[in-house]
Amino acid sequence: MISVVIIGAGNVAQHLISAFANSNIVDIIQIYSRTSNPNLKGISSDKITSIFSEIKEADLYIISVTDYAIKNISSEIPYENKLVVHTSGTVPISALNDKNKKGVFYPLQTFTKGKEVNFKEIPLCIEAENEADYKILATVANSISDKVFKIDSEQRKSLHVAAVFVCNFVNHLYQIGSEICLENNIPFEILLPLITETADKIKSISPADAQTGPAKRNDTQTINAHLNFLTNETQKDIYKLITKSIIDNGKKL
Repeated sequence: MISVVIIGAGNVAQHLISAFANSNIVDIIQIYSRTSNPNLKGISSDKITSIFSEIKEADLYIISVTDYAIKNISSEIPYENKLVVHTSGTVPISALNDKNKKGVFYPLQTFTKGKEVNFKEIPLCIEAENEADYKILATVANSISDKVFKIDSEQRKSLHVAAVFVCNFVNHLYQIGSEICLENNIPFEILLPLITETADKIKSISPADAQTGPAKRNDTQTINAHLNFLTNETQKDIYKLITKSIIDNGKKL
């Protein structure tokens, strides 16, 4: 088995721990946490340390902490020539300390505390400096996911930006829609089938082909009616900007 130390006990780390618990390839021998009692499900207290000098020797070290801390954390690992990876979508592989072999193990998913996910369906984007280390990461990744991709740091940067658009921004639009419903005594659940169908469609057709609505039709009468209805200036600005983007995109096609 491949021995693994996970450095970090936050949201992503906890989901990785749960996924590795079902792997017959990976043996989590230790978790490093800044707090001495992180309450990690399925991990005995004797496998947890909050002291860097107590970190055990392993085949692979997975750093799963906030982006700004990755560089310093990687320099604290008390070993050399070990395979060390991080789980960030934006930090380049070069940010890791040079004393160890470097890699990236990036799960492309939105993780919410307490919300279970099926790791088999989560894309794992991996990167390494040489083929031998890549094979180790691929073996570990394939033990928990059916969707493993070789993605370098430049590709990962663009992928993360795309992910912000399709996930974080879309979720914020859900929030705006929820607020509009709430203000007008409409249950948000009425929109759920529409949300589901919109997401399902792009599994079989392109987003460009799936686009509908007044902006797609350049229906200025409906667009102006919506703008007149909205009283929140930020919501108006968002509506105008996205409407213009849809119209301009239609002109390019």
